[in-house]
Amino acid sequence: MGQITTVGLDIAKSVFQVHGVDAAGEVVLKRQLTRARVVPFLEKLARCLVGIEACATSHYWARELRRLGHDVRLMPPSYVKPYVKRQKNDSADAEAICEAVTRPSMRYVDVKTPEQQSVMVLHRTREMLMRQRIQLSNAIRAHMAEFGLIAPIGREGLQRLIGIVHDEQDNRVPTEARICLQMMAAQLRLVRSWRTIAGFDRVHGQRTSGAG
Repeated sequence: MGQITTVGLDIAKSVFQVHGVDAAGEVVLKRQLTRARVVPFLEKLARCLVGIEACATSHYWARELRRLGHDVRLMPPSYVKPYVKRQKNDSADAEAICEAVTRPSMRYVDVKTPEQQSVMVLHRTREMLMRQRIQLSNAIRAHMAEFGLIAPIGREGLQRLIGIVHDEQDNRVPTEARICLQMMAAQLRLVRSWRTIAGFDRVHGQRTSGAG
């Protein structure tokens, strides 16, 4: 068996597919690995070129395999797709990755550091919480409107409605609806504190206008 020079690694949550070729392009390895066996297995291989599609967890695996001394390169999945020769499955994907990574014209994705990925998590969390804030605000307004309770546009108007929700003596809101609205108001209060929870201001030294 020739020495493996190039590996195509199809990553997944649990089962990974490995496809390896030698310097002549002959297939010398086709194997499935559980997640726990990926690093120990590749640790035993001589330094080689490892191709991975740039997808979920790919940056983590690229960093781990680079620590083992391998030359790891990430590729956009759309650039790998043309190299799939047969019906799409894990084995075919790994083979396509192995071939694509050797192409001179292939374009690669820079491997992100943990710090870079942390910033991405921060921004994506902010975007998600902003969407939730708007959804909750609109839901509270819509439900209260069903009972004839309308408030001006803006945060102060919404707070006026939330005040009614928490006023147990206000009979305009039925008990069942009040319980649900109080839960939404509590969730909205938590979502509004996203900057403190995520440390956005502390990390970036700035505030985002209208983040609420």
